[in-house]
Amino acid sequence: MNIEEVKRAIEGLSPQQVLALVAANFKESAIFSTSFGWEDQVISDMIFSADLGIKVFTLDTGRMFTETYYTWNRTLEKYRKPIHTFYPDKEKLQEMVSKKGPSSFYESVENRKECCGIRKVEPLNRALAGYQVWVTGIRAEQSANREDMQWVEWDAAHNLIKVHPLFFWTLDQVKAYVKEKNVPYNPLHDKGFPSIGCQPCTRAVQPGEDFRAGRWWWEDASKKECGLHDVTAHEEIFKP
Repeated sequence: MNIEEVKRAIEGLSPQQVLALVAANFKESAIFSTSFGWEDQVISDMIFSADLGIKVFTLDTGRMFTETYYTWNRTLEKYRKPIHTFYPDKEKLQEMVSKKGPSSFYESVENRKECCGIRKVEPLNRALAGYQVWVTGIRAEQSANREDMQWVEWDAAHNLIKVHPLFFWTLDQVKAYVKEKNVPYNPLHDKGFPSIGCQPCTRAVQPGEDFRAGRWWWEDASKKECGLHDVTAHEEIFKP
């Protein structure tokens, strides 16, 4: 199936039906990225419970919250399914930390993007290589720039189709699913963390603040993506 066929085929389907369609039409060529947040846990439950042939993976940056590792373990215990793990390139990481120290990301946007590039973007590139469909937990209401996305889109950076099964769901729908299905979730969500990334770069948000205000809070609020869903990041950080 090409992207236009996928768009037509999933029109009006539920997230579970979307995932089943992807699994059926892209056997061993579909992959799902999880960071163990609410949305990702819902999709993991849908994939694992239905035993769909979609590979599940995560990026371990080495700077994750203890609560995230706890959620990861609970997920493995509940579903007994593998979560494939990708780590930063050791030599690139050692070089950056040796030259700039462990907290260089606080010093400038360029340094933060370099850190995200090494810890997240490059491992993601490796994880997605050779796949035709990338499933994500993105929802439209999460931030302003994500509202401009479509629930099926072409990712030129990785040359594949991106599918967001929960794109039209509200946070209340996500929470209701988690409660109904008894899905393991990150306890930081109960402490004011709607979006959870690396521990040094994430704080709780206050009532009324933007969904991603807790990410890289020391920077300009107009840019709150780490680069995983930003095509230019893949072009700028890893030029040959």
